[in-house]
Amino acid sequence: MELDLVGAHAHRAYPILVSLVTPRPIAWVTTVGLDDVVNAAPFSFFNVLGAEPPIVGFSPADRDDGTPKDTARNIRLNHEFVVNRVDEGVAEEMNRTAAALPYGVSELAGLGLTTLPASFVKPPRIAEAPASFECQEWGTLQIGDNRLVIGLVKRAHVRDELIDPATLRVRADLLKTVGRMAAPHWYCRTVDRFEMVRPA
Repeated sequence: MELDLVGAHAHRAYPILVSLVTPRPIAWVTTVGLDDVVNAAPFSFFNVLGAEPPIVGFSPADRDDGTPKDTARNIRLNHEFVVNRVDEGVAEEMNRTAAALPYGVSELAGLGLTTLPASFVKPPRIAEAPASFECQEWGTLQIGDNRLVIGLVKRAHVRDELIDPATLRVRADLLKTVGRMAAPHWYCRTVDRFEMVRPA
């Protein structure tokens, strides 16, 4: 079946794309707003975009009324954010931070999570996350109704047991991230893996 996602089937573009582009990694983004209130929100339109320099990108949509979500608003204000990765241990807490709260109310309140100061940026990182990337906004692209925030990764924090200190290789067998599947409620675990050696 051929679908015209910019024409006749445009109204189905979102559910088709998010059901077929799976699993998607999750950026659990912390920012700081007015009065230093910490905002935390998950985004599954997210990925690493390059390594020289190290950049990541994610796309925070607008609220239903057309105003920017708190994350985008805070990045516009401070040009900094932290991408916290999500594993099985914090999946439920991540999901709870997806709630639409009024601006200036922290999603982290009452979740039992700990924030730690970042080394380079003002927003804190989530201590319980397996890894966190401190980012400085490189730029934000507006493409139609889409907003793509590109962050220059200034620091990476990785849970001690997840990285070999001698080789600086991540121990992927211990990293149990979760991924986003079809909207609105589906996720997956990433522990069922297989290896294929790339041809020379």
